[in-house]
Amino acid sequence: MKELTASVESMEQLADVWRAMVLDRDPAADVRDLPGIAVRWADCRFAFWNCVTLTEVGTRAGVLAQRLRQAADIMRSKTQPGFLWVFDDLLDADARAVLDATAEEAGLAYAFPGTGMAGDFLPLPEPSHPDLTFVRVTTDEQLRAYADINSRAYGFPVEDGRDGLVGSALWKREVHAYLGLRDGTPVTCAATVEATGRLFVVLVATDPGHERRGYGEAVTRKALYEGARATGLTRATLHATAAGAPVYPRIGFVPNSPVRFYALKS
Repeated sequence: MKELTASVESMEQLADVWRAMVLDRDPAADVRDLPGIAVRWADCRFAFWNCVTLTEVGTRAGVLAQRLRQAADIMRSKTQPGFLWVFDDLLDADARAVLDATAEEAGLAYAFPGTGMAGDFLPLPEPSHPDLTFVRVTTDEQLRAYADINSRAYGFPVEDGRDGLVGSALWKREVHAYLGLRDGTPVTCAATVEATGRLFVVLVATDPGHERRGYGEAVTRKALYEGARATGLTRATLHATAAGAPVYPRIGFVPNSPVRFYALKS
């Protein structure tokens, strides 16, 4: 039950944070809570802001097929591509066993894996790294650098990342977003934002030319440190990619539900 509670928390944190992110990008964005499905779709070029999520606990195979067809129809109605997020632990065992095949029948293709994580470990000691200077994002120039690092790290065109972030007042004022600079050049970034009594870690990335040096962990610690200092919160959540998953337990995060990302079949 404890593991399921953590998985529900992980899904609810996604729905909560993404509501704020997509409405910041476009106040007219598609933000709906349907039976079993949360829609958080900015319909912008930055694909991470275009999201559909299954929300029911204990979803059975028959209901799963219905939900996946509905999610695919929603995605097809949009101009820009995005992802369906599925938290494995919210499905019953039979539904998990047929998930990929059922998604295929609905016109969805498996894209990549993720892992929900959470932990009660804040506050952290003030972080440092011998190579890096940390700077909070407060200007459009810094936000553009943040977007560009994410684009390079995740393989998006640079203009797609900028379309998701540049010009955002939320990211410059309410999100605790930090750049890690090496010799004055931004090479890594991480952010935290308050969400229903927790800090949520979002859009951690390191320039591909500067990986495996501890930069991502250091800047994530900085974003958590500053976020906790500003809010007094002691719990944090995130969704890790496969590349980032080994890093976060070193900070204090505990994995909960595996997450599968799906895109429309081309």
